[in-house]
Amino acid sequence: MTTAAQVPRTTLIGRLLDAGRRNIGVSVGVLVALIAIADFGSGDEVSLGVLYVLPVMVAATAFSAVELVLLAAICAVLRGTMISANSPLDSLLRGLLAFSAYIGTGLFIVQLVKNRRLAIEHVNALRQEEALRLEAEDQMKLLAESSPAAIFTIDENASILTANDAAREMLGFPKGRPIEGQSVADLLPILADALKMDSDQGQFRTAAQSRGRKIDGREFVAHTWFSTYRTPAGAKRLAAIAVDYSEEVREREEQNLRQLLDNNRIIAAAVSHEIRNVCGAVSLVYSNLRRLPSLDGNEDFQALGTLVATLEGIASTELQSKAARKLGLVDLGEILGHLNIVIEPAWSDQDGSVRWNLPPKVPHVVAEPFGLMQAFLNLTQNSLRAVQDSPRKELSIETGAVNGTVTVSFSDSGPGVRNPKRLFEPFQQGSDHVGLGLYVSRAILRSYGGDLRYEPVSGQCRFVAYLQAAGARS
Repeated sequence: MTTAAQVPRTTLIGRLLDAGRRNIGVSVGVLVALIAIADFGSGDEVSLGVLYVLPVMVAATAFSAVELVLLAAICAVLRGTMISANSPLDSLLRGLLAFSAYIGTGLFIVQLVKNRRLAIEHVNALRQEEALRLEAEDQMKLLAESSPAAIFTIDENASILTANDAAREMLGFPKGRPIEGQSVADLLPILADALKMDSDQGQFRTAAQSRGRKIDGREFVAHTWFSTYRTPAGAKRLAAIAVDYSEEVREREEQNLRQLLDNNRIIAAAVSHEIRNVCGAVSLVYSNLRRLPSLDGNEDFQALGTLVATLEGIASTELQSKAARKLGLVDLGEILGHLNIVIEPAWSDQDGSVRWNLPPKVPHVVAEPFGLMQAFLNLTQNSLRAVQDSPRKELSIETGAVNGTVTVSFSDSGPGVRNPKRLFEPFQQGSDHVGLGLYVSRAILRSYGGDLRYEPVSGQCRFVAYLQAAGARS
């Protein structure tokens, strides 16, 4: 940190301040003695009393007020002894006048020294603040340039003022092409619209996901965080951080599409199974009716036989409930963390609670994130519907691991299941929806090499999901 002593002394006062109190005291004594000797030697012809101002001025740079008053009095007495006076009153008046001149000059120098010291401290403070500001600017510049997110500022005309390399890359600016001054109205219209908002609303801060356009016309999805502000001159500005979210959106939509196709395949397999059962019964009835002589040769009856055979052929076609997929390792702890975020508001709205009993380190499992999340959501939503009329609304979720298998159990305080044997049958009567939730959830887990089972517990309804642990895949 810079101090007053570190400021160069280029003036007489500065050199005196650097001399030290002891040296100044010696110098003052020597000056007083020399002036007194010279004044005594000059006699009454020449008065050297004005020279006593010099030691007072030197002393004012280091002496206290009491010491300065004492020195001024000594100098006034010395001056009075060196001149002849007409009367004692005249001598007194001359001494008071000299004392006033000496002490006035000394106090004036004291004030000058004080002001100079305050000025030096102020200059040092400004230098320190400037150094800190430059250091902060360098750090912020380094942070902005090293950030993978696009960071830029925009003026009131929606023109880019500053931007980092990530902003140039996100907006598709080639190296060498300046980005400063480029309008964002066509690149990120949401930022230009934010600048048009009523200025009376003050500072505006928000986050939004919107469409953006690169300089070459290619579109992308941008997630932006921005805020408006005003400069000291009153000009409106906008600072923004943006991330190209296209890859994440594309991956999410592809995952959703794959999961939708898998679910449709599972439902189609369930429908095919039910149709085969009905076709088997219809075919049996048709075979029995063929024995009746009255229907022999009946064209409508023969056409019905053709339709039954066609329907049997359709129903006998095996629909694959499990598509060819490449499973990977999924962080089960992360999936359960996301599940907590999703289900907690719904349980809170019902005055219910979700208790988590998880180990410090939840193992990875073989699965797909989207399918696993859907299966768990189906189970928690079933539990929420089951506890709606219960005095105690509670769901307990816990995990375990044994012999290469990871279990996730969902135990709620609902009334339990009346007919466990039909739990996983599709299209059950009396279901709140289509009766496919448990059927689809078990099919998803089985497609990962796991399973879903109902395990009765006294006073609880409990479903347990079984999954292959990481490293246990065959």
